[in-house]
Amino acid sequence: MNLVEITLQALDEAERAIPPGQPIYMLNLLCYRAHARYEDGFDAAPCSGREAFHERYRPAFRRLAAGKPLVRIFSGPVLASLVGSPSERWDEAAINEYGDFATFRAIVDTETYRREVAPHRHAALEHFRLFALAKAM
Repeated sequence: MNLVEITLQALDEAERAIPPGQPIYMLNLLCYRAHARYEDGFDAAPCSGREAFHERYRPAFRRLAAGKPLVRIFSGPVLASLVGSPSERWDEAAINEYGDFATFRAIVDTETYRREVAPHRHAALEHFRLFALAKAM
């Protein structure tokens, strides 16, 4: 099972579960590879997973999301795990606010994202969790 892929099935299920038109918060848990691992044929200089994510994936994602309602709420290192599986290790966490789930989907469910953005995330991350959250009213 690929633990870094955002699948069409997951997008469809989330779209059915999330009420339309409300802000959505995406919680990202990130575990970097020591060395980025690109698929054969993808032209990228060697680097660490952290570098691939911050210097390649994030700028490419920002270009694709330009002009859309998206705000980075939080990004920082995970310092300690107080509850959870001892085998799960996270390097960083991030929370991004989107105008609604449709905005998020309009970014990640595109050929441009799959071709130019996602390869950097795949190469950078050993493990990844992504949760859609709603703000309590």
